[in-house]
Amino acid sequence: MPTVQKPIHSGYGAATTVAEVIRGVDLSGKVAIVTGGYSGIGLVTARTLAAAGARVIVPARDLAKARAALKPYPQLQLEPLDLMDAQSIEQFAVRFLATGCPLHLLINNAGIMAPPLSRNAQGYESQFATNHLGHFLLTQRLWPALQRAEGARVVTLSSRGHVHGAVDFDDWNFERQAYDPWRAYGQSKTANALFAVHLDTLGAASGVRAFAVHPGGIITDLVRHMKPEVLQASGYVDEHGKPVIDPERNMKTPEQGAATSVWCAVSGQLAGMGGVYCENCDVAAAVSAESEEQLGVRPWAVDTGLAQRLWILSEQLVAGR
Repeated sequence: MPTVQKPIHSGYGAATTVAEVIRGVDLSGKVAIVTGGYSGIGLVTARTLAAAGARVIVPARDLAKARAALKPYPQLQLEPLDLMDAQSIEQFAVRFLATGCPLHLLINNAGIMAPPLSRNAQGYESQFATNHLGHFLLTQRLWPALQRAEGARVVTLSSRGHVHGAVDFDDWNFERQAYDPWRAYGQSKTANALFAVHLDTLGAASGVRAFAVHPGGIITDLVRHMKPEVLQASGYVDEHGKPVIDPERNMKTPEQGAATSVWCAVSGQLAGMGGVYCENCDVAAAVSAESEEQLGVRPWAVDTGLAQRLWILSEQLVAGR
């Protein structure tokens, strides 16, 4: 069963950085995959795990961009992967499984936020396809390697964006309702959280534990689809377009934003736990659907019944049914 959704009082907080949570951790001999590990908090996560001794693989869709970003980090291994393309995911998994290596850490970090409507080759809306279905299929295909690790963790990046709403099982693909980029983003982030809930239910007996993470608000390439005036109105950047850093108000540096991902991946405080939504390097509080709180996880993102329903739908979609 998933862990109860309530804080464990880890001793960390909103301003905690990756340097603090990785201190004293030795990952020698461990293998990690960090999707989107060539920009933003993904790059911070990847280089932090590598600095602790892990062999880190960074799958990327834009190889030229990734190669340039990873040039200062030759220890990070670049591989092609497009989360919108099922064949690309299959090919990546086949290559990795052929090595026979266990996979100790899978960080499902890559994502897109609030783009104009587009669809993949199967006709699936891009945010649901990239943020959720791509990682769902990737995790499924890498399952033998995760089991081989005899104690793997899967960390999937969700977001406070889940407050925009639940998964719409009647029209998740925006075929009848008008496309709303933020509604679609929120749905995909809720899906990320529900994915961790059911993955943990299925994987705990094999030693595979799963966590969903809200990293905080970090100004990275993720905001590229937001107009400057909208971004400034949000309060996350100042009048000069510079990020506002105030961790207590959910405005973080990349090093603070990546801290919860790394904490979920390596912390001994989470031994024997899983299936929870985490923020500020702790298990988040469960809050009501009507909550006005900035933090906390809403009921529709941690409901075990909804998690199982989403899993069944996702299996059907990746199988092309």
